Amino acid sequence: MRILIGRLLILVLFCIECQQKNSLAQDKKLKKISTMNIDWKQFTPKKEGNYNTLSPDEEYVILKKGTEKPFTGKYYKNKKSGIYLCKQCEAPLYLSKDQFDSGCGWPSFDDEIPNAIKRIPDYSHGMVRTEIVCANCGGHLGHVFEGEYLTPKNVRHCVNSTSIIFLHENEIQVQKEYAYFAGGCFWGVEYYFTKQKGVLSTRVGYTGGKIQKPTYEQVCSKTTGHAEVVEVVFNPQQTDFRTLCKLFFEIHDPTQVNRQGPDIGEQYRSEIFYVNEQQKAIAQELIDTLEKKGYNIATKLTPFEKFWNAEEYHQLYYEKTGKIPYCHKYTKRFD
Repeated sequence: MRILIGRLLILVLFCIECQQKNSLAQDKKLKKISTMNIDWKQFTPKKEGNYNTLSPDEEYVILKKGTEKPFTGKYYKNKKSGIYLCKQCEAPLYLSKDQFDSGCGWPSFDDEIPNAIKRIPDYSHGMVRTEIVCANCGGHLGHVFEGEYLTPKNVRHCVNSTSIIFLHENEIQVQKEYAYFAGGCFWGVEYYFTKQKGVLSTRVGYTGGKIQKPTYEQVCSKTTGHAEVVEVVFNPQQTDFRTLCKLFFEIHDPTQVNRQGPDIGEQYRSEIFYVNEQQKAIAQELIDTLEKKGYNIATKLTPFEKFWNAEEYHQLYYEKTGKIPYCHKYTKRFD
């Protein structure tokens, strides 16, 4: 009898504890809900070949399905309003209004952005769990659990902070567009674009070739067909493609074929890799303008396909070294 009463008492205490946890989680969650209206459809995930470069710690979690230590992630107790994107491909995954403090030590969500998450059975470590990955790139996020009754939706996405990027609602208004320019050594082209108002970031790399993930040595062998290219990410509210395209034609000699100054070879050709028909039309209009001025323009216009990051020592080369470009200079060509 005493054993039965003891077991009943333990059961009652357990139920009370669960109810308290449920109420606490709901209270914390309710405090997170805001009136913001984030349009997650404005975010365009990156495609394979253009994924963000990952650090060793990020590769361990995202690619090798590791787990960060509990209570250490930067977003574990994030109370700001915004959106969470995939660290690897920037696909939208979760809204902060669906985040709650479950007490587990990792960011927890009881809902996801539609079609953002893929569930996979996980039988590792002698357990039966459900892994969650980014539906766009397959990057590991964590695991999902049901039946805990922590929120009315009865679902907990347990996510590694390492796998996600948080954007505050004030940052979301910043629109991003991309442009890709090849005009000789990418060090010099990047140097001028980093100084342009409205440019958010730049990367140097390779585009337009025949093999995937080329190295600098392979490109220099003149067998891959790649051009040295600068990816320019810009805010269309502060600048536009026409302005950037004009700058491109004024910081290199667009009349030279497969060379730029002392640098000779197909990788140094003048080429614009347009991401849409509007960019193509603008570039062609500027080429026509220059040809009317007497320039014999060699710049090619090619649809953009894939961009491969160049090695880290090439990125922001002149900023790192304190030097200045040796084969690029500004020459005004437009009125």
